[in-house]
Amino acid sequence: MDYVNAFWVGGLICAIVQVLMEKTKLMPGRIMVLLVVTGAVIGFFGWYEPFQEYAGAGASVPLLGFGNVLMKGVREAVEEQGFLGLFSGGFKAGAVGTSAALIFGYLASLVFKPKMKK
Repeated sequence: MDYVNAFWVGGLICAIVQVLMEKTKLMPGRIMVLLVVTGAVIGFFGWYEPFQEYAGAGASVPLLGFGNVLMKGVREAVEEQGFLGLFSGGFKAGAVGTSAALIFGYLASLVFKPKMKK
């Protein structure tokens, strides 16, 4: 049942994003920011953990999960460092995911021949 929940929750998130892309004038970058901020807000209120337990990878893989990771990092850093944790927590928590995206994107550009859209 875990796979089914991950599939339908992740699919619903992707379907909502697709509707936003097709039916609104929002640019993809703004939709991505909306997802990250939504994940951070849900994480701030403490609702993301039960949501992630239910949906598994369907909740943790999309950008909502990245927003939650950033919020968790900020929360932990504020507890340890105080006010300065607001500025350092998100960087520490999101560093691995961001680095992996950059490295694998660069490796993919070496393997495949990039082309400009016409």
